[in-house]
Amino acid sequence: MTGRGRTGFARLPHAAGERVDADALLDLFAEGDGLLEGASVRGVELSGADAGEATFDGVSFCGCLFEYVDFGGCTFRDVRFEGCRFIRCTMDRAWLNRCDLVGCSAPGLSLVEARIAGASFTECDLSYANLSESSIDRLEARRTRLGESAWQRVRLKRTVLDACDLTRIDVFCTSLSGIDLSGCTFEAPVLSSDFHELRGATVSVEQALALAGLLGVRVSDD
Repeated sequence: MTGRGRTGFARLPHAAGERVDADALLDLFAEGDGLLEGASVRGVELSGADAGEATFDGVSFCGCLFEYVDFGGCTFRDVRFEGCRFIRCTMDRAWLNRCDLVGCSAPGLSLVEARIAGASFTECDLSYANLSESSIDRLEARRTRLGESAWQRVRLKRTVLDACDLTRIDVFCTSLSGIDLSGCTFEAPVLSSDFHELRGATVSVEQALALAGLLGVRVSDD
């Protein structure tokens, strides 16, 4: 799980690759199903663009700004986003295969019905993100803000959440079985009426006491 000597899933080439600017990206988007392979995208700013289900393979994005950009249906394979900002962007139905986000700001990013197979979020802001009805296998989120994000009806496998803010996360009909939440801020989650989402999850003593309140249980000090 390394790329260019860094932790993560993306397998990037040692060389930076061809430098691609905003105009080249727009030309690629215009193709409808274009392919960008082995490239480096740095400091690009795009607003209101439609990526047209493009494929990005072995691409590094650094310090980019995407505003109202539609990446719906795109494929991101061996891609790394570092220090990028996403403002009201969508990646609905996208495929993220060995994809890393590091130090990115993407509040409200929409990943509805996305397929994620090997992805990491490190020190990112994904508050209010929507991953509902997505399929996730191998996800690692570390020191990332996921407060009030939506994870409804997600098929979740092999997921690691470490030192993340999960305040008021909506996991309605998503099983958290096998996930260790004890190192995260996990308060006031949105759950179904029988709280079955929590079965098999690991929580700290403090979290268990707080969750007991959802059941209307009072814990004695004795």
